[in-house]
Amino acid sequence: MQTTSTNNQPAKALRRESAAAGFLPVIDASSSVPAVRQLYLQLRDGIVSGLLQPDHRLPSTRLASLEWSLSRGLVTEVYEMLIAEGYAVGRHGSGTYIASGLPAMLIGSDKARGITRTTKRRGISVAAMRAMQTDLAPPPQVAFSTGRVVHDARTAGLLKRLTYRHIDYATDTYRDPQGEVSLRQAIAAHLAASRGVRCEPDQIFITSGTQQALDFIIRVLVSPDETVMVEDPCYPPARLAFVLNGAQVTGLPVDDEGLITGNLAAYDGKAPAAIYVTPSHQYPSGSALPLARRLELLAFAEERGSWIIEDDYDSEFRYDGHPIASLQGLDTTRRVIYAGTFSKALLPSIRVGYLIVPSDLVPVCRAIRPIMDRFPAPLHQHVVADFLNEGYFASHLRRLRESYRASRNNLAMLLKERLSDHLIAPLPEQGIHFTVKSTGTWHDDCALADAAMKGGVVVIPVSPMHIFTAAEPRLLLGFSGLKPKEAEIATARLARVFDSVTKHKAR
Repeated sequence: MQTTSTNNQPAKALRRESAAAGFLPVIDASSSVPAVRQLYLQLRDGIVSGLLQPDHRLPSTRLASLEWSLSRGLVTEVYEMLIAEGYAVGRHGSGTYIASGLPAMLIGSDKARGITRTTKRRGISVAAMRAMQTDLAPPPQVAFSTGRVVHDARTAGLLKRLTYRHIDYATDTYRDPQGEVSLRQAIAAHLAASRGVRCEPDQIFITSGTQQALDFIIRVLVSPDETVMVEDPCYPPARLAFVLNGAQVTGLPVDDEGLITGNLAAYDGKAPAAIYVTPSHQYPSGSALPLARRLELLAFAEERGSWIIEDDYDSEFRYDGHPIASLQGLDTTRRVIYAGTFSKALLPSIRVGYLIVPSDLVPVCRAIRPIMDRFPAPLHQHVVADFLNEGYFASHLRRLRESYRASRNNLAMLLKERLSDHLIAPLPEQGIHFTVKSTGTWHDDCALADAAMKGGVVVIPVSPMHIFTAAEPRLLLGFSGLKPKEAEIATARLARVFDSVTKHKAR
């Protein structure tokens, strides 16, 4: 941050203490090593390890003497040693600074910190090893990555104004582990009207997106080695959340109408602790679970004493027909836990999601939540609460839905014009991505995804999301926030990728 002088010329930025001001050496008075040498070695090692960064200002000798309980003369002697050896520089009238221009191989290297290779076991859990086999890093925010959100100027301005209204950290304190009451009340009212969800505000827990909500409720409901059922194929981060918590995952096949619940009647295994589903818009297939199957699933859960975790990740975006009511709203036996998020409807960076649990689970959830995360950060909660309570959310969703509808229709047209030889791309009625199949010209969706990435676009392969069922090669193409010009360029690139890959295969 800069200040300005009286002649309107930029003034020099105010000098602030660097991280080096917090450096606290430990001097052993009983050691045979002189205190001067101990302090020198600790400062030198801090510089070499990268703890003390180039151009950081060391504490003045007077301040260091007070804070380190050492004589000022001793500190001065050590600073002079560091300057003489090139680790530090003295600047007249300013102080002593860590030297810049030290070799990169020296700063922060394992060798510099005395770390050597070892043959001894450095163990991690089996679950962590399995998680490392799946790359969950978000793709670059380019076409056709999923989960992009682009706001109109009106919504962006509203969010900025509401955020400014609530920035007052000076009066903040520890909060309710369930989240701000104002937001929980707003969510309960919103979901009752839009999704048919039946709940009270005290059944809601605010989370940092859906992924934290899933991890949270898995810890509450599932013990290590218990069986859980998930859709097959399944949203990879959800499946890995169960794996990391020690669950034994079994897959339930999916068809064009979602989870095949007819298979449940023949299930003779151990009663599952939980069943994870995305009934309103199955990820990744895009299918919706019809009423008859929803009722079968609810009956099975009640008969076996299983919980159902309903992930309603993008229910706001339905383009044709009436919105599909939630599974939770049909539940009369209080077996369904409902998870949702504002990442798709507002911004992923806001990190506001929610978990709705039956009332008898509230006490145990309140006991677990502070262990994971003492309470959710209040700033974004207040912003989202005001956005809902002051009536902005409904009009924002209408604008965003129409924007995404236009993006969807434009992409559908371009895919038909440029890629119909390679892709079967049914028009999605809900959500923010296409799930496309092969016309027969390609069979390896992973190889095509790699080639597309090199060609400057992102497509997500579906085959790695399968657990036990045979993997059909399919790709996900996101269209949220996809501008017409961007779609033109991206589909042209994707067409070149397909032509190149299929021609190479034909040779």
